[in-house]
Amino acid sequence: MKKQTLKENLLYQRKLKGFTQEELADKTTVGVRTIQRIEKGDVQPHLQTVKLLAVGLDIEVDDLIALDNPKEETIKRKWMLLIHGSPFFGLIIPFANVLFPLFIWISKAEDNKVYDAHGRAVINFHCTINLLIIVSLLLFFPFPGVNFFGTAAIALFGIIFSIKNLFSALSSGSYSYPFSIPFLKPVK
Repeated sequence: MKKQTLKENLLYQRKLKGFTQEELADKTTVGVRTIQRIEKGDVQPHLQTVKLLAVGLDIEVDDLIALDNPKEETIKRKWMLLIHGSPFFGLIIPFANVLFPLFIWISKAEDNKVYDAHGRAVINFHCTINLLIIVSLLLFFPFPGVNFFGTAAIALFGIIFSIKNLFSALSSGSYSYPFSIPFLKPVK
């Protein structure tokens, strides 16, 4: 969800009250040019200017200023790299493709909603991959020799989508894990 900025809030509140920039300037003793520059996003006004604008619009200062949640951590690339990159340990250690992201998700899920969503997606995808690999290995008994191709295809599918999502998460913050069984459902 996109966070509202001061310029968007000022423009919205001014239009909501039906003021032109000149009328708001007369009510608040803030210059018309300053209001124009704030609404364009060219300047970051002083708190006193924001207070004058809030009084002129007859609203609270909090309605203009978008405050950050102090409990919410900013998104860091290193955690995105760990969340999406740690499943590659599963190539060395069995089930590490689920366990390492699970530990990272448990420690970082409360810090930010983005870490929570990415962690759930990674864990769901790799649990699904592990389940499919186990099923394909069990198919060895009824279909000996044929399951090799199925197991290799599942492993290759998991590696390709893990690499794709690692780069996608680092560059744009998005991910797409198809065919995942939602073992960990998102919290409402």
